[in-house]
Amino acid sequence: MSSTSADSRTTVNLLKIIVGLGNPGAEYANTPHSIGFEAVDAIAAEIGATWETKRQFQCLMAKGSFAGIPVMLVKPQTYMNLSGDSVAPVVKYHNATPADLLVIQDDIDLPAGKMRIRKAGSCGGHNGIRNIIERLGTPGFTRLKLGVGKDKSNVVAHVLGKFDPTTRQVMDQVVAESVKASALILREGPDRAMNVYNGWTAEVKLTMNKG
Repeated sequence: MSSTSADSRTTVNLLKIIVGLGNPGAEYANTPHSIGFEAVDAIAAEIGATWETKRQFQCLMAKGSFAGIPVMLVKPQTYMNLSGDSVAPVVKYHNATPADLLVIQDDIDLPAGKMRIRKAGSCGGHNGIRNIIERLGTPGFTRLKLGVGKDKSNVVAHVLGKFDPTTRQVMDQVVAESVKASALILREGPDRAMNVYNGWTAEVKLTMNKG
């Protein structure tokens, strides 16, 4: 019994939870506020994980091995400002800690094509992060911020509006690179990943007008 219990604890301690933030529904696809969904979709595709509905956690969940580590991918289905209502129960149920959590989010204070990794801190005005902090009772979890730019005249319309074709090309690069950044965070820790990616910029390729 004691050996089995110890093995179980070891497995739990190795588990990492990667949450992508977004708004559920087709009308919010291809929008800045749901770029976190795209990032975890890309990780799921990379590891061949399948999404399943978990009503008790108000989320879509996929499991697999990523960067050699057992991971649980989560897409809250609560709408952005209640993301913590999904994330906190997932963390608690699986005996994880905030240190086991990586949240991938959009960031309007970063230009499209930039990424930034933070180990903790305030919500920075992001309602999804604010709710996760409130529900967990701590800001001590890692965030991978994907820049989406800002329209100061109408922030809400910007984050809920569709990407234009040029920005879509940039964000495709960001999403692909976010998979590599997430793997580096898991393998070598956020400090190493910050050194690599906090100065990273996507290569913009304007191909729309060719031909």
